[in-house]
Amino acid sequence: MIVGLRRVAGITHQAALEVSQRRCSMIVRSPEVLNLFRKSCKKCSLQAMATIHEFGPYRLDAEAEMLFRQSEPVVLGRRAVTLLRLLVERAGTPVSKDALMEAAWPGLAIEESNLTVQIAALRRIFADVEGGATWIETLPRRGYRYVGPAVSTGPEAGLPTSPASAVSDKPSLAVLPLSNLSGDPAQDYFSDGITGDIIAELSRFRSLFVVARHSSFAYRGMSTEIKRVGRELAVRYVAEGSVRKIGSRVRVTVQLLDAGSGYNLWTERYDRELENIFSLQDEIVRAIVAALPGRLEDAGREIARRKRTSSITAYDLVLLGNERWRQLTVKGMAEAREYFRKAVALDPQYARAHVNIAWTIVCDVFLESPATATLDEALREIETALDIDDGDAWSHGVFAQLLFLRNEDAKAEIHFSRALALNPNDADVAAVFANILVYWGRWREALTWIGAAKRLNPFPPNLYHWYHALALYSGHEYGLAVKALMEARSLDRWSHGLLAACYAQMGRLGEARVEAEAFVRERSRELNENGDALPANTLDLAQARAGRYRDPADREHFLDGLRRAGLTG
Repeated sequence: MIVGLRRVAGITHQAALEVSQRRCSMIVRSPEVLNLFRKSCKKCSLQAMATIHEFGPYRLDAEAEMLFRQSEPVVLGRRAVTLLRLLVERAGTPVSKDALMEAAWPGLAIEESNLTVQIAALRRIFADVEGGATWIETLPRRGYRYVGPAVSTGPEAGLPTSPASAVSDKPSLAVLPLSNLSGDPAQDYFSDGITGDIIAELSRFRSLFVVARHSSFAYRGMSTEIKRVGRELAVRYVAEGSVRKIGSRVRVTVQLLDAGSGYNLWTERYDRELENIFSLQDEIVRAIVAALPGRLEDAGREIARRKRTSSITAYDLVLLGNERWRQLTVKGMAEAREYFRKAVALDPQYARAHVNIAWTIVCDVFLESPATATLDEALREIETALDIDDGDAWSHGVFAQLLFLRNEDAKAEIHFSRALALNPNDADVAAVFANILVYWGRWREALTWIGAAKRLNPFPPNLYHWYHALALYSGHEYGLAVKALMEARSLDRWSHGLLAACYAQMGRLGEARVEAEAFVRERSRELNENGDALPANTLDLAQARAGRYRDPADREHFLDGLRRAGLTG
C-alpha cells in the first residue's frame, strides 16, 4: 500500500551485514522487506530475533517496533507501539500505569494524561474492527489490561508475504478541485478552500483512504479522464464538481464516480446562503460517505465536530491567508499572517485562525526568514487554539513542530501522535514527522512515515523527497538518497547541498563539487535577500540546518559530507 516502502527494499545486503549487531530488523518496516532480510541475512541473528505477536487481523513485530494490519503498516507512534507490546505480552493480566509509563517514557517524569492519549490512539486504531474499541480495558486507578482476541506469539508467526504496497481494503477516494464557475478568477481561492475543507473532513474517517490535497490539486484546471485519475492516484472513487459564489449565495454541485468504470454513483446540487457554508460542507461529506458502498452507517457517525467561526468574513480571510502561505515565501507568510490576525480580530474564538498565525511563524523559522514574529507569540496562539478546540489534528501537528523548535522533543512526539490519531490521512503531518525523526536520530522510523506520506500524496511536493533523502543519508544509503532527490521537479539550495554530501560520501568528487558550488551560490543569495551577513567559512552556511540534529554524531555526519564536497570551516 505504501509506495515509499518499495524504495526501502533497495537497502543493500552489505548494509544489513554491517549492522548485524545492531538489530537488523530496525532497518526496514514492511513485511516484504523484513522477510527478505530474514531469508538472506544468514550472518546475523535476525532470524532468531524476529518475534511476532498476532491477534485478530493485526501483527506486532516486537523487534521492528511496528504494527501491521494484514500486510499494511499501521501509522502509529513509537510510544503507542511500546505500550501495546507490553499489554499483549501480558494479555489478560492487569498492567499498572507506572509500568506502562516506565516502558514508554523510561526515566522521564511525565503526566498521566500522556499515557491516556496513547491508549486512546490504540483504541482508535482497533475501533476499525468490530468490537476492537473494547480490546484495551481500563482498570480505574490501577492501569489497563488487554482483553482482545487471543495472542499468538512466535518467530515470524503468520508473517504476511504479500507486498506492503498491496491495495488497501479501505475505500480509496480523491476529491478533485471544485471548478470556480463565478466568472471571476479572483474567486479561485474560495472554490479551492471549499475543496480543501471537504478533503480535510473526509480524511478524518478512519474507514477511508483519502488522497492528500496536494496530489488532488495536480489536476486543477485540467480536463482529465476519471479512469486515468484513478490509475494515477491509485484510488477507487473520485469526487468532482463546481462552485458558483454570487453575492450572499453559493451553489455547489458534486458528483461521486467509480474510477474503475467511470460510473456515476451520486450527484447533487446545493443552493445555500453563504452563511450556511459549514453545514453545507458537512452535508456534502455525509453524502459522499453514504454513497460509498458499505459506508452508509459511517455517514453520520464520524463527521468532525470542529469548532468553526460564526463570521463568514473571518472564514474568507482564513481562505485568503491559506492561499498566501502555500506560496512558501517570506512575503507570502507575512501576508498570510496579517489575514489570520484580521480573522482573529473579527472572531477571537476562531481556533483555525489562531493556529494558522502560529503556523506562519513556525514556517518562518524553518525557512530561516527575517520575520519579526517570535516563537513565544506562536506558543500563545497555539495554546489559545487548543483551549478553544483540543480535537483538531492540524493544531496538534503545528504544535508538535513548534515544540521541536523549542527543543521540547518528548512533548513534540506526543502531539505528533495526537495529530496522526485524529487524522490518519494527513500526509503532511506524516512527512514532517519523518523529517523530525531524522533529527532525533531515528531514520529507520522516518522511512516508514515518509513512505506513508508518499502513498497518501502520490504527487508530493519537493519537500517530501528532501525528507526521504535525508533519512536515507542518515542511514548511509547515499545512492538511494540521490535517487530520492532526483524525483523532485526542481532542486533548491538544500537539495544541492545534500546531493553534494551524498556524492562526496560516494567518492564522486567532481559531481560533489558542482553541487556544492550550487549550494553555496544559492544559499548566499538567500542570505543576501534576507539582509543577513555572509559567514567567513562556507561550511557555516549549513550550520543552522545541522544544528537541528540532537546527536552530535549525526550532526557531524551531515557536515562531513559537505566538508568532503569542498565546503570549508
